[in-house]
Amino acid sequence: MVKLNVIELEKSEYTGGKSSLCPGCGHDQISNNIIQAAWENGIQPEKIAKMSGIGCSSKTPAYFLGKSHGFNTVHGRMPSVTTGANMVNKDLSFLAVSGDGDTASIGIGQFVHAIRRNLDMVYIVENNGVYGLTKGQYSATVEKGSKKKKGSVNQQAPIDLCAMAINLGCSFVARSFSGSKKQLTALMRAAMSHRGMAFIDVISPCVTFANNDESYRSYNYVKANDEVLHILDYIPHFSPLEEVEVPEGEFREVNLFDGSTLRLETVAADHDYTDAVSALSAIHKSEKAGSHVTGLLYYDDNVPTATDTLGLSETPLVNLSEDLLRPSEGSLEKVNAVFRS
Repeated sequence: MVKLNVIELEKSEYTGGKSSLCPGCGHDQISNNIIQAAWENGIQPEKIAKMSGIGCSSKTPAYFLGKSHGFNTVHGRMPSVTTGANMVNKDLSFLAVSGDGDTASIGIGQFVHAIRRNLDMVYIVENNGVYGLTKGQYSATVEKGSKKKKGSVNQQAPIDLCAMAINLGCSFVARSFSGSKKQLTALMRAAMSHRGMAFIDVISPCVTFANNDESYRSYNYVKANDEVLHILDYIPHFSPLEEVEVPEGEFREVNLFDGSTLRLETVAADHDYTDAVSALSAIHKSEKAGSHVTGLLYYDDNVPTATDTLGLSETPLVNLSEDLLRPSEGSLEKVNAVFRS
């Protein structure tokens, strides 16, 4: 018997084409988690707009949500294209996939302003620390001291995208690992239910250039040095609480915009996801220890979105009739009169 989701669709309705990435690439696991999260949340594929830039990561939208809208932008410009599309049709769910090069180098300015505006979107960075399409040079996010299979040790200090996002006031910031299916799926489902910008930095090992143990982004290194903040359970608004597995020990519940709940069983007892200083401290401590901190780092549901700030109409602009969009002759005369005076 084929299993259906809450809107009675098979999971095959959320799949895409066959991947052309290297066998074993962490990016393919992220694609699978996106498929799972969108299906479990019961989002109509036709109501999703998947956005990307350039790089190995930005090829992946071809491998999931084949029935959704899609736009593959030029290198580093995905946030501005998403901003325009979001302003015109805010009723779509915007799911953006980028890479560490696409976001932390050529696109870092656009990334900053998407956060500043609190654009209503899910922004996923598939972070492997290398430029995979141009033969594996180090990217701006790889840790100092990390070493690829070939070449010298990286001597440059990294840009931590989660720390940057928290400092800029991003309303949902998380980090995960492509090999942590349960954690990553729960975070993605929560991000899809969040109103505002939800940023997830996903460590995704590159099997071609950095699958050696000397690389701080290799599968073995991340598995051995993953500092988990929470054990996560996502509870959708249409699921009774009593039917969901309740974690043992202390836990907190994050109430999301659509009525869903992200339940956090505390592992790191001193971490407060509502406090930016606590989030930054967790990142800093893990960096000093040579580990990767994962989980929900920071959450704030009180930040106005870009559409709130601009006061856009309840009806998406794309659906407004011409008589509402076009100023009347009288209103234009008033405007012109002001300039003439």
